[in-house]
Amino acid sequence: MTRRYVLIAVCIVLGTVSLAAQHKTLREWGFPTGIFETGRYNAITDVPGVTVGHVTLIQGDSVRTGVTAIVPHQGDLFRHKVPAAIYVGNGFGKLAGVTQVRELGNIETPVVLTNTLSVAAGIEGVVRYTLMQPGHEDVRSVNAVVGETNDGRLNDIRGMHVTPQMVVDAINNAHGGPVEQGCVGAGTGTICFGFKGGIGTSSRVLPQSLGGYTVGVLVQTNYGGILEIDGVQVGQKLHQHDFINHVRRSENVDGSCMMVVITDAPLDSRNLERVAKRAMMGMAKTGGIASNGSGDYVIALSVAPENMIDSQSKTITSTVLANGEMSSIFAATIEATAEALWNSLFMADPMTGKGGYHVDALPVEQVLEMLRNRF
Repeated sequence: MTRRYVLIAVCIVLGTVSLAAQHKTLREWGFPTGIFETGRYNAITDVPGVTVGHVTLIQGDSVRTGVTAIVPHQGDLFRHKVPAAIYVGNGFGKLAGVTQVRELGNIETPVVLTNTLSVAAGIEGVVRYTLMQPGHEDVRSVNAVVGETNDGRLNDIRGMHVTPQMVVDAINNAHGGPVEQGCVGAGTGTICFGFKGGIGTSSRVLPQSLGGYTVGVLVQTNYGGILEIDGVQVGQKLHQHDFINHVRRSENVDGSCMMVVITDAPLDSRNLERVAKRAMMGMAKTGGIASNGSGDYVIALSVAPENMIDSQSKTITSTVLANGEMSSIFAATIEATAEALWNSLFMADPMTGKGGYHVDALPVEQVLEMLRNRF
């Protein structure tokens, strides 16, 4: 990294910490949603071995973008691949690596999220990271999984400011524990329901009688619809939602949402696809409509140690949860996805970006009053 880049990164990390201290998630405001308990951090990192790293890029008055990396486990991911599936809610997007995941049913790299025109940089960064790992001297093919949303309203997206090195840095900086949310990483310049969106995360832990498995979700929100929070019609009450141009003012109904679901339940790619479909149901609980111009994708992985795929083995012996045991995991996925999406709004700050374009944050106090007075 150049010295300038280091200084920018340090300023952003310090800013993120101070801003995060001023925010609370929906649950921290006293509104827990769903029936299942969360993990310790209410984050995707509650799944054992999962880490998350961000690189946030804010420069001048027009660069508002970044990279988020999700690392499924701490071993050699290329040599010990994880079962995976991808579900497309609406395909107006540029998710790299999808065909090989569908063909082979596994993922062999960290999952990277960034902006639409930086997918190529994301691929190069993931490939470079993989090739530089010890024992990979003979690797000649890497299936990088890189998702995106379009932050071009707030960010100078045409400048293509994300570099492959930033992707490598995000992976190398990935850590467990609390996950930074809101205007960080790939969520720096995103917009959700007309408010400032960003990165959100949540988790659920099933009771031991249902297997004791953990389901973690991380989202990058840049989508629209008619906002609902825990059953309250927030978008209608605030008079800010898609299609309102027919009665009030013009709004852009399109956008995108990336959702990453990871569990330690022993699932194969077939049942992981079923899990991924349920994440879209979580999105629906927030009022998302997967509009025509929206790229809405779910990437689902299992990191159960017994099911990791040894690339050098000629046979695979795995333990797979029975179909009849899936319903509680479906419910946990829906709950965690919806809460992660809401958290991306609650944890975000207002932002002014390219061309002076300004996006307000969710009016939290108004929303909390609606939630308190729902009955």
